[in-house]
Amino acid sequence: GIGMLLYLQKYSRPDICNVVRELSKCASAPNEAAFKEMLRTINFVLGSNELGLRLKPKFNKSLDEWVVVVFTDSDWAGDKESRRSITGFIVFLMGCPVLWRSRQQKSVSLSSAEAEYYALSEAASEIKFLVQLLMTMGIQVKLPVVVRVDNVGAIFMSENINTASKSKHIDLRAKFVTEMVNDGFLKVVFVKSAENLADPFTKNLSGDVYEGQTPEYMVDRPA
Repeated sequence: GIGMLLYLQKYSRPDICNVVRELSKCASAPNEAAFKEMLRTINFVLGSNELGLRLKPKFNKSLDEWVVVVFTDSDWAGDKESRRSITGFIVFLMGCPVLWRSRQQKSVSLSSAEAEYYALSEAASEIKFLVQLLMTMGIQVKLPVVVRVDNVGAIFMSENINTASKSKHIDLRAKFVTEMVNDGFLKVVFVKSAENLADPFTKNLSGDVYEGQTPEYMVDRPA
């Protein structure tokens, strides 16, 4: 059952990324609670099988370059056992969702800003690969790539490499985000939490929030 859900969330159902990630932790040692949650998720998918990816590009005739927009988020210390934070992000190419992730971070973050910065760094690595792939295909991408984050501290760290003396405990690999910003490759901007489309990739949401955010990348398939 989990394998089926993993396939769906990878290719066509980004809205179930977070719950599938949680269920995957129980794959090696399943329990009754996890089994019930898996059945609940399967029932949800079957009851909403009319949903599909929103693949309607938003082209601007006056713009020759393709636009990439990214939303990133984290759930600080979201894993109750390890206290590791959860990274979530979704990448839009010309308004279409093309890449998304929900995964546990590799180390414990000491603040919400640090957790958000790690999420930003993980997304930045994927963005760089995507842009390089598009350019090898002869597609020009509009730079800088806009990344929307709902944490002011993470945005400040991405723009100020001199903060290193105050954040030495942050893995140095995350510092390449600052280099990307300084090189004009990325532009990190603030977005309200309620409007952060990466929110569903880090935590379970209420029905109202789910229905308000997922239509940006999930729509009813044509009959």
